[in-house]
Amino acid sequence: MRRIVRGASYWLPPLAWMGLIYVLSDQPDLPHAPGPWLDMALKKGAHAAAYGILAWFYLRLLRHRAGARRSGTALRVVSIALVVMYALSDEYHQTFVPGRNGNWFDVGVDSAGAVAAMLLDRWWERRRSER
Repeated sequence: MRRIVRGASYWLPPLAWMGLIYVLSDQPDLPHAPGPWLDMALKKGAHAAAYGILAWFYLRLLRHRAGARRSGTALRVVSIALVVMYALSDEYHQTFVPGRNGNWFDVGVDSAGAVAAMLLDRWWERRRSER
């Protein structure tokens, strides 16, 4: 039983985060910031942050499943690939939501957020190993 609960602590965060992204993507309209540039900057920043967090959740799960059998770089690449696939599916989902549309630019922003998170993780890992 303990093993199941421990395993769930690795599977549930990415699933819950994907659920949150799905719910937000399913909204016909999101609140707007004053000014179109600020609105766009905040929304794209939120996109990058949300998908960066998702990449980190994936990496955490993959590290747990792989143990020491895989390198950190390979797991980071897989995490980014999983984020890109989910971002593509999310943008496709938005094509069915009234008032929303899917676009390639958002997939790029989401992917950039994942890459940034993985670069940050790599930097943090190197920093820890130097100590």
